[in-house]
Amino acid sequence: MSEAVSALSGASYDGIVRVADAGLQGMIQLRGNLGKAAVKNAVTGVTGVDFPAARQANVNGERGILWMSPDELLVLVPYAEATQAVETITMALKKEHHLAADVSDARVMFSLEGEGLREVLAKLTPADMSRAGLPVGEMRRTRLAQVAAGVWLESETSARVIAFRSVAHYVMGLLTHSAQPGSEVGHF
Repeated sequence: MSEAVSALSGASYDGIVRVADAGLQGMIQLRGNLGKAAVKNAVTGVTGVDFPAARQANVNGERGILWMSPDELLVLVPYAEATQAVETITMALKKEHHLAADVSDARVMFSLEGEGLREVLAKLTPADMSRAGLPVGEMRRTRLAQVAAGVWLESETSARVIAFRSVAHYVMGLLTHSAQPGSEVGHF
């Protein structure tokens, strides 16, 4: 069996912000009734983090729960634990209508670090990247240029972006172009 590798083999770029392939990350797409105690218990049990409110990202290191829509979560666990986490969630929800799928190898995660990250993102997405439009800890599904993406700010100088692995090189190109020194527009 071949060894798992991240989509961009750890590629990074230092511009007005640092853009980097965040490496392998376990990601589980979970669809179901998010109001059910069984769903909440299953995901908090495998992650060890509190269940997020609507539109929130509750993340601690490699573990987290991202609210994606009224019936969908993205559950983050260490990459090596994803298969077991899906099995654990599936067993916990065997009496509930749900879908739990390991999407770790179908997605890519980027980290953005630096003071200008709101500006870098704002050049690429129609979503409001202001402090009021995207507070720290809020999950935003949007697009970057022509591709779907998810974004959340861990702090005012740290953000994560998730996209499909099939467009990893394209998204890296978008982010690095937007982070070129001298491209600042001074909006934020």
